[in-house]
Order: sequence, then structure tokens, then C-alpha cells
Amino acid sequence: MKSQSLYQKACWLANDIQVLFIRSLKHIYKNYDQLLGLTIQPIMFMLLFRYVLGGAILVEEGTYINFLMAGILVQGVAFGSLTTSYSIAMDLQRGIIDRLKTLPIASWAVMMGHVAGDLVRNTLQAVIIIIMGLLVGFHPQANLTEWLIITLLVFLFTLAVSWMAAIMGLAAKTLESVSWIGFLVMFPLTFASAAFVPTKTMPAVLRTFAENQPVTHIVEAIRALTMG
Repeated sequence: MKSQSLYQKACWLANDIQVLFIRSLKHIYKNYDQLLGLTIQPIMFMLLFRYVLGGAILVEEGTYINFLMAGILVQGVAFGSLTTSYSIAMDLQRGIIDRLKTLPIASWAVMMGHVAGDLVRNTLQAVIIIIMGLLVGFHPQANLTEWLIITLLVFLFTLAVSWMAAIMGLAAKTLESVSWIGFLVMFPLTFASAAFVPTKTMPAVLRTFAENQPVTHIVEAIRALTMG
């Protein structure tokens, strides 16, 4: 009986997540300009570093665009995941979450639905970024197994950042505060890292921070796989 009850609860939770996930997908479809905006930002950074700043940055192995792509991909995922915090904060402001609380819906399902939608959005974004990278000279050396590992790493990183963004969305008191809180967290993590330049060129204190933070580790792992 107990196992049956747990099974029923798991089924209810899965159904709740599915309903809210579909809601998130509908928002992505209706607000396709949001996806376009989130994709344009990393592409602009890619073009900026590739054609304007890239000539002044020396890398030890391969071309700079091959070095850069892992950083652009991770940066796009990191900033793209902030949409989750904004969506949750907006649901709070509009009273949607309060209304959902009056329904027989698991409380965790609300956040899980947003996070699942974020995974889809960031997957589409990552595909567009990689295609654009190929057009501007990105030549990955990864084989099929390495691409599968890259996909898994990006998935896990997206999942982690999306949950962090969801918590920020719940903590934010206004929609305006979501933007600056997200920027305050993501900017140093992405730019003070190995995403765009080798850490050995940084001052000692900044280099210590850059080499011991999660974005650098995920970027270097993806970079090592794409560059062979």
C-alpha cells in the first residue's frame, strides 16, 4: 500500500511538471523574440571577440575562435538561464503562483516546469550558437562520444544555473531587481574566468579567483573536448 501511494504521488508530480512544462513551452513559442534576443547577445560577443579583439589575444594551441567557442556557449547558457528567474518573479508579481497554490499541484512542480522549459530554450540557443560559430571559422575536433559528453556537461550546467536562477526569482522583490541581481552574479562568473582569455594573463588575485570557480572548470572541460 505504501509503495502504491508513493507511486501515485510520483505520477501526480510528473503530471504536474508536464502541465507546467507545456505552459513554459507555450511561452517560448509566443515570445520567440525573447529567444532571439537571448541568442543575439552571445553571437554579438562571438563576433566582437572573433573580429575586433581576437587579434590581440594569444592562445597556446589552435585558433582563437576554437578557444573562444566554449566560453561563448557557456556564457549564453548562463545569461539565458536568467530568463527563469524573470519568469518566476513575473508569476509571483501577477499572483499566478498564489493561484497555483490553491490547486492540488505539488509546490516543486512550479519551479521544475520553469527549469524544464529553460532546458529547451537553452538547447535551441546552444544549437544556434554552434551553427554561427561554424560559419565564422569554428572547427571542432570532437568525435561522437566527445560531443555526447559535451551535451551532458552543457545539460548539467544549464540545470544547475537554472535552479540558481529560479531561487533568485523567488528571492527578488521586484521584476527590476531580478535583472541587476542576475547581472551581479553572472557577470563576474563569466567574464572573470577562462571563457574569453587564458587565465595566465590575469593579475594574481583575479587569476586565483578565475581558476577556482565553476565557470572556468566547465569551459575548460568543453574546450578540451572540442579542441581534441
